[in-house]
Amino acid sequence: MSLPHAIPRPLVRLNQWTILLSVIFTWITGIVWILAIPLAANLLGVLCNYNPIIRSGKLFLKKAPSAYIPEDAQQQKFNASIASFCLTGGLLSYLLNWHVVGHIFTVMVALASSIAIAGFCIGCFLHFQLKQWQYRRSLKKSF
Repeated sequence: MSLPHAIPRPLVRLNQWTILLSVIFTWITGIVWILAIPLAANLLGVLCNYNPIIRSGKLFLKKAPSAYIPEDAQQQKFNASIASFCLTGGLLSYLLNWHVVGHIFTVMVALASSIAIAGFCIGCFLHFQLKQWQYRRSLKKSF
């Protein structure tokens, strides 16, 4: 399955809201398996280019996907990798009764998703910095 070049912003926001609400519901209810929902969806997105949250959200778009502000699929995959890492860390930590570590991981992913919803993508900033570092490194190797 090929990766699309762009993902409509409402679908990216849906995924961010799913992550944020899952973390909040986990904190409120204490049911740590709620974290498995966004974790599984984002892992499928990273590994198989198929995020069921984004796919199901596509059914509810009112306009053609190309009519929305596009988000770069490569950046979203990078962001999903970071989210998957934090969600995995949080889920495993809670299951091992390491509640402080679980809170650290889930606070990180909740903050990142809420800040992204507000308009600044931390993962996108990190992705940009990584690409800049790789580029500068490639320049040094060419000399």
